[in-house]
Amino acid sequence: MWQTIIISVGILLISFVFLAIKVLFVKNGTFPKTHVSQSKAMRDKGIHCVQTQDYEERHKQGLYADGQMPTGKLQEENK
Repeated sequence: MWQTIIISVGILLISFVFLAIKVLFVKNGTFPKTHVSQSKAMRDKGIHCVQTQDYEERHKQGLYADGQMPTGKLQEENK
């Protein structure tokens, strides 16, 4: 049983190190931004996150007043 736990913890530690290599070994390294609104390529193609697209469509139909979004703030697309 202990052998299985030690092997599992070892595998987890190795996985975290591989995931964090850029953060650990590159000066000012960060994890890649994977959210749709943070990707410049997606923004250039006009692709937004689902909440933003829903807000834009409802706004076009006149369902919301300017600047009002019931589920939270509209994410800034110019990051």
